Amino acid sequence: MNKHDEKMPDPEKIKEILDVVGEKIPGLLKELSGLLYSPQSAKQYAEAAAIFYKELKKAGMTDEQAYELTSQYLSTLNLGKMMRNVGEHHHND
Repeated sequence: MNKHDEKMPDPEKIKEILDVVGEKIPGLLKELSGLLYSPQSAKQYAEAAAIFYKELKKAGMTDEQAYELTSQYLSTLNLGKMMRNVGEHHHND
């Protein structure tokens, strides 16, 4: 056995770790999603979007430009959608 082989983790241990992680992550993501999309969070997202839109308009953008950029901004805040996509990817594997 060379030094490289001695440092390689046992494949069974890696599988066990990945199985545990695979079981735990969907629940953690669901909890996180609940925190992010509570009524209080929804209010904060709405306020953030309104401020973002108003600032774009104040900077001289048209309604259409401000709407498009605000829409893109909100999509970056949509962590719940991103988590669902990760969850769906995990279940399809």
